[in-house]
Amino acid sequence: MILKIVLLLAGTILAFWISAICGGGASLILIPILNLLLPTSLVPFSLTIGTFTSSASRIAVFKKHINWKIFLWFVPFSIPAVLLGAYLIKYVNPNYLQLIVALFLIANLPQLFASKNKSEETDKEYPKSALALIGFSAGFISGITGAVGLLFNRFYLKFGLKKEEIVATRAANEVFLHLIKLIIYISLGLYSGTALWLGIAIAVGAIVSSYTVKYILPHLSENLFKKIGYGAMVISGITLFTGTSGKIIQQDQIVVSNSSTQHKKVYSMSWRNTKMVLEYKANKGIEFEKTVSPEDLSGSLKEKYHSLMDHYDEVQIEKVYVFGKKITHEFYCYKNNVLTKFKV
Repeated sequence: MILKIVLLLAGTILAFWISAICGGGASLILIPILNLLLPTSLVPFSLTIGTFTSSASRIAVFKKHINWKIFLWFVPFSIPAVLLGAYLIKYVNPNYLQLIVALFLIANLPQLFASKNKSEETDKEYPKSALALIGFSAGFISGITGAVGLLFNRFYLKFGLKKEEIVATRAANEVFLHLIKLIIYISLGLYSGTALWLGIAIAVGAIVSSYTVKYILPHLSENLFKKIGYGAMVISGITLFTGTSGKIIQQDQIVVSNSSTQHKKVYSMSWRNTKMVLEYKANKGIEFEKTVSPEDLSGSLKEKYHSLMDHYDEVQIEKVYVFGKKITHEFYCYKNNVLTKFKV
């Protein structure tokens, strides 16, 4: 446990250095690490202890650079959203939201290779009212995943803020979100002793980073700052996508396979208790098959299922979509390990 905390502390200092230089992103860098140490539902608690401490310490260091106009548009809409997101964490699988966040981050790849002149031409400032939507989205995603900074860094860049202003304004916008999240996570029981110690390690690393990074920022040009920011978004997105997709494949038992013959090609995927098959036959064209439960049937199909259950040990149902033809259902009936197939 002590070794894990020491390694996390070292990683946190590095992550928050990169975060400050990029205008954000430590949370998304640390999520894959915490996923290895904690259950997914406890990761936001540990992360939020660190990000709250980081925001508070950055306000202390960069307070004169805060853009209060953006703050006053952002915060009122983000607070109710973070309450909603934190409440839904018990009912929503955060892995799927993390996957969406990862794809959004990877989508910044073209910005990384854009020329300086082209980047300046395309960076048109959003209207201030857009901050209401940005604030709500940031609060909601932050409430569920515990991370938000780098995801919305692109919007701060679009508002034309300088590098110190981005660091300071983001910290002011998010410090209230982190405090509210901590209260909600504790009230919902989404914490543990291990999560607390890991969170404290992140907090210590965040403080060290905040008070040392002020000596680094003055040496970076605005263009280099943007490039590093976009680069960090893409790298974090790839890392998050790799780690999260692996967890989703494992927890939902996703299996993809294919088989081919001279006259038929079959691609199948199973997800949880559902199996989907894409089949191509030279004489029939493309078919898409999906397993369905008896509860999804109605009318004569449900009657057919119950009549078959009177004679067989098990009945499995597939819904078949044939392009250009009507939908049919196939009943796979088993008795004494012998299969009989009916098509309706």
